[in-house]
Amino acid sequence: MSAARARRGNLYLRVVATVMIAFILHVFMNAGWAWLWVGTYAAAQLVELVLIRRLLRQPHPGRVLRFAVAAMPAITSIIFGFLSLPLFASSVRFAPTLGGLLLAGALLNVIVVNASLRSATISAATPHVVYLLAAPFVARAANPQAPLANALWFGVLLLIVSVFVAARTLERALRAEAAAKEEAERRRHEAEEAVAAKSAFVAMISHELRTPISAILAGAARLHGDAPDAVSRTHAQLIGDAGAMMRTLLNDLLDLSRLDAGRMAVEQAPFDLRQAMADTLRLWRPDAQKKGLRLRVEGAARLPRWVAGDSLRLRQVLNNLLSNAIKFTGRGAVTVRLAAREAGDHLVFEAVVADTGRGLTDEQVARLFTPFDQLASNVAREHGGSGLGLVISRELARLMGGDLTVTSKPGKGSRFRLEVRLEAAQAPDARAGGAMIDGARVLVVDDHMVNRRALELVLQSFGIQPTLAESGERALELLSSEVFDVMLMDVYMPGMDGRDATRQLRATEGPNRHIPVIAVTASATAKDWDACRVAGMDAHVAKPIDPSQLHAALSEVLSAGASRAAA
Repeated sequence: MSAARARRGNLYLRVVATVMIAFILHVFMNAGWAWLWVGTYAAAQLVELVLIRRLLRQPHPGRVLRFAVAAMPAITSIIFGFLSLPLFASSVRFAPTLGGLLLAGALLNVIVVNASLRSATISAATPHVVYLLAAPFVARAANPQAPLANALWFGVLLLIVSVFVAARTLERALRAEAAAKEEAERRRHEAEEAVAAKSAFVAMISHELRTPISAILAGAARLHGDAPDAVSRTHAQLIGDAGAMMRTLLNDLLDLSRLDAGRMAVEQAPFDLRQAMADTLRLWRPDAQKKGLRLRVEGAARLPRWVAGDSLRLRQVLNNLLSNAIKFTGRGAVTVRLAAREAGDHLVFEAVVADTGRGLTDEQVARLFTPFDQLASNVAREHGGSGLGLVISRELARLMGGDLTVTSKPGKGSRFRLEVRLEAAQAPDARAGGAMIDGARVLVVDDHMVNRRALELVLQSFGIQPTLAESGERALELLSSEVFDVMLMDVYMPGMDGRDATRQLRATEGPNRHIPVIAVTASATAKDWDACRVAGMDAHVAKPIDPSQLHAALSEVLSAGASRAAA
């Protein structure tokens, strides 16, 4: 089949070459009979084209059709090569040379076109080889007095051997290419399996780590709030800081894994840009003051208020830049310059974070965005971290339509420049007051006791005493008999998972059919959230639980529920 397709693709080139040869012979040798040769050859090519089309159209071609297609290369070669005989017999100067070139070119064409199938090569090449072997006899008979006629034997044999060597070389090259493609495909498949295995491993580890981290953070927060003395509060704060560090490292690994897999997505939602920058900078002022650094801000008052973009990811990048600037600056100041400009139909937000630290060499700048590279062996020991922050920050900046660049000189500090694309937006409609979540009736559903206890501790700090359920089946039993204001539903549970339980809740009549459901999951990707939304869930929070995010989610769904009830 492959040889037939190759010959079909090369057919028009062969016919055109034949017409050109006939035209040259007619003009320079007055050989009008060459057009008869062209007509015969073109008719044979037409027959071959019809047979090849029939062969390719039939899923199971018959033996006669296959034999006819296999025989056509030999027939067309006999017709094409026949022209060499009158050329070898001609007394016109250079006519025998033209005959030799004709057969040599035909042989090379046969080898290139039919290289993928040895039988087709032999079938098409044999007539040309026979013509070459006959050439010395024809030349000797036509020119008995020419002493060089006998030398044609040497030239013919040399040409045949050269073509045979070229055919073998081409065959080996094609086999090597096929083997290389097969090896590349095998390695690609292995790489895809390795990436899939890594993603599955990261997802499993993250899910298992988020459970104890959630408990550590919730327990530390509760201990800090209930501690009767400063020493106990210090110990609780130490536990909480360690848990927060573990959460940051875990989030960095998950973000890197999602970026590598191309599964990271950014949102486009309205937010107050000035307020987001103010909140971010306010977070880092205490750290700067502890080190005796000045944290200066320029241009914040000239920023637009409401824009559309991913506020969470933007603040994540700025937090990383400010953390590094404060961490690696011993004295002086960290300056943040903020600006926004119009660029066609969108806005470009720019944040420059400049420090007076020790700076970086050109070699260090070149390694700055390498995963897990801490530039110096003492960085991880003195400052901690995974070496992923800047890598993730740059990729997030590019996902947001911008980039993150750096300029630095040893002894003169560093300057990081962040650009992201934002859209102009209108301020959302102001909501009256906001929902009071104190005293709300909340059902917590999670198969893991530690997770249920961690959520209970967080909710108790909000003035909520939740009801706990260990499975989707138990949750549906409680929902059929008691009225709740909101449900926190773990997504992945043995037996009936959170999405199945939500679908069943929405499909049955009952007092809680329309209550808000917040998905609680350790795999908070856009794909996972889409699946939760399709199942009927209203919002989602990621493990380990951030109390502020949980509070915001509860306020949002309770406000929406109150609005629906009023309507």
